[in-house]
Amino acid sequence: MSRRSLDADIIRNKLDAIERSLQTLVSIGNIDTERLDHDPIIAAAVERLICRVVDLAVETNTHISASVLARSPGDYRESFDFAHRAGALDSELLKKIKPSVGMRNAIVHEYVKVDYSIVATAVPLAIEVYTDYRRQVAAFTLAHIEDASSPDGAAP
Repeated sequence: MSRRSLDADIIRNKLDAIERSLQTLVSIGNIDTERLDHDPIIAAAVERLICRVVDLAVETNTHISASVLARSPGDYRESFDFAHRAGALDSELLKKIKPSVGMRNAIVHEYVKVDYSIVATAVPLAIEVYTDYRRQVAAFTLAHIEDASSPDGAAP
């Protein structure tokens, strides 16, 4: 794969979409097992929002990987590893965020009946972790764009 330039607009749009999805999760209010079990509309919305956030992050990771490493990840988990290798995510966040891929896969592929107690527990964690993800990727993108725009290619 050939290297392409990092497109800050693509990343910004994806991060904004992640933020909107997280804010929608927050606006739903208290998400507990009972509510998810008894309100199929809320359960479907929460499932979709979790999947959307993970999908958007993977798309962002893939763009970063192609731009910085000239490589595309083979799967969702690897996309987070590649974003880490590119310098967009720190090790602590990498460790916290990778399990969200398993949650997304269980929901999308319906490997088993979705356990709403796990989903309810995962929502506040997802909000926290993906808020940190947005912050780290935005800072990485800004630094990368500044490096690329300096006359000698070095940070100003």
